[in-house]
Amino acid sequence: MDLLLSSIDILSRWDVVLALLVGSVGGVLIGAIPGVGPAVAIAILLPATFSMDPIVGLTVLLGIYGSSMYGGAIPAILINTPGTAVNALTTYDGFPMTTRGEPRRALSLAYSSSFFGGVFSVICLILFAPILARVAPMFGSREIFLAALLGIVLVVVAHRGQSLIAGALAAFGIFLQSIGMEPVKYTQRYTFDQPFLQGGINLIVVVLGLFALSQAFVLLTSVDEKVRLTRLRGGLFQGMRELLRHPRVATVSASFGVLMGMIPGVGEFTAQFMSYTYAQRSSKRPQDFGRGSSEGLIAAETSNNAVPAAAMVPLLALGIPGEALTAMMLSVFYVHNVVPGPGLFQNDMDFVVALYLALLILNVLVLVFLLFATGTLIKVVKIPNRFLGVCVLTLSFVGVYSLRNSISDCVMAAAFGVLGYILKRLSMPVVPIILGMVLGGIMEVKLRAGMARVKGPLDLIDRPVAFILFCIIIVVIAAHLRRVWLERRDLKETEWQNKRRSTSFATRLSRRRNSLLKERGKMVRARRSNRFPQSTDLY
Repeated sequence: MDLLLSSIDILSRWDVVLALLVGSVGGVLIGAIPGVGPAVAIAILLPATFSMDPIVGLTVLLGIYGSSMYGGAIPAILINTPGTAVNALTTYDGFPMTTRGEPRRALSLAYSSSFFGGVFSVICLILFAPILARVAPMFGSREIFLAALLGIVLVVVAHRGQSLIAGALAAFGIFLQSIGMEPVKYTQRYTFDQPFLQGGINLIVVVLGLFALSQAFVLLTSVDEKVRLTRLRGGLFQGMRELLRHPRVATVSASFGVLMGMIPGVGEFTAQFMSYTYAQRSSKRPQDFGRGSSEGLIAAETSNNAVPAAAMVPLLALGIPGEALTAMMLSVFYVHNVVPGPGLFQNDMDFVVALYLALLILNVLVLVFLLFATGTLIKVVKIPNRFLGVCVLTLSFVGVYSLRNSISDCVMAAAFGVLGYILKRLSMPVVPIILGMVLGGIMEVKLRAGMARVKGPLDLIDRPVAFILFCIIIVVIAAHLRRVWLERRDLKETEWQNKRRSTSFATRLSRRRNSLLKERGKMVRARRSNRFPQSTDLY
C-alpha cells in the first residue's frame, strides 16, 4: 500500500499531469496523420525531454507511444490508410465497415478494443511487478549480455524473408556504436583522426536521421491525394457493448500482446498476426474476416495496444529495449543517470509503478478525448503531405542542432536521413540499425564486466539463468535455420513441379502438333492422288 501511495504522489505533480495530457492528446493527433507516426514524433521530441525530469520526459514519450495507435485507427477505418504501421491490419475489417455505412461503429469498436488491451496489459504488469522484482536480481553481467544477444537474434529472425539484410544492418549499428573513444582504455576506434568522430556517433542524431528526416523526404517526394471523409452517424458508445459480446477474443488477443511485448524484437506485428489468426480460426463466421468482421477488428486493435506497456518490461527490468521506440526512451534514462535494470526494481520500485499507473491513466484520458472529439479530429487527415514534410524537416534539424550546437551533427543526420530514405524505398528495415547501436553498447559493457570472472568458454554459461538464455538463443537460431531450409525446399519443389507441368504441356503440345502435321500430309497426298490418277487405269 505504501508503494502505491508513493507512486500516486509522484504522479500528482502538476508537470507530470501536464505531460500526461500533452502526450495523450498529441499522440492521438500524430497517429491520426498518415505518414508521420510515433517514431518521428518521439525522435523530434527526444532532445527536448533531456531537460525534463525523468518521470516527466518518459510520461510524454509514453503518452505518444501508447496513444498513437488509437489515432492510427481513424484513417485506417475511414480512408483505408493506416495512420501508423501497426494499424495496417485494422484496414482489413475497419474499412469494409465504412463502405457498408458503419464508420462510427467501427471507430467505437476500435477505441473500445484498444482501451481494453491497454488496461489489461497494465493491470497484468502491475500484478507481476513483485515477481519481476524478485527475478531481476538474478541477472548479472553475463545474463544481461546474453539477453542483449538474444534481443539482437530475435530482431534479425523477426524480419522474415529479410534476415540477412536485418543481420547486416544490425551489425552496421553495432559498428556505429563502436566509433569514438573506447570506454575502458580510452583509445580511439575508427575515428581516422577526425575530431568530430572522437565523441562517437550520437544515438539521437542517428534516430532523427533514420526516422524523422527520412520520413520528411518521403513526404516531400510523395503526391497529395484528395481525401473524401465519410460522414459519421450514430453513437460512439455502442462499441463497448459490442466488445462485451466477444470477451474470449478480446482476452486472448490482449494476452498475445502482453506476451509478445515482453519478448525483445517481436512487437505488435507478431501479436496482431497471432491474435487475428486465432480469432479467425475460432470464429463461428470465419468467412466474414476481411469483409467487416467485428471479431477481426477487436483482435487487431486489442493486441497492438497491449504491447506498449509490456514492452517496458525488458527495458525497465534488464535495460534492454525491444524496439526502436523503447530504445529512444532508454536514452532519457541515461541522460539523467537513471540506470534501468535489476537495481531499478530494488531501489526505485515506486518509479516503476508510477510509469505503469501513468499508462493506465493515459488510456482513460485518450478514450474520453476520442469519444467526444472524433468529429473534429478526423479533419487532420486532410493535411497535405508536403506541408507535413516541411514541418518535420524543420523540427528535425532544430532538434539535432540543439543537442550540441554542432553543424557536424546536422550534416551527419542528413546523411542518415538519405540512408533511411533509400532503405525505405527499397523496403528494407531501419529498426535493426538502432537496436544494433543500443544493444551493441550494452553487450560490450556487460561482456567486459563479465569476462573478469570467466576463465573458459563454458564459464560464461555456468549459472542457471545464463544457461537458459544460451539454450534459448540456440533454439531460436536452429528453428530459424530449419524454417529457412523448409521454405527453400518447398520453393524448389514448387519450381520443379511447375517446370514438370510446363515440360509435360510442351511435350503434349509437340506431339499434338506432329500428329496434326502427319494428318495434314496424308490429306495433301490424298488430294494429289485424286488430281493425278494412277497410269494403270488408263491402259
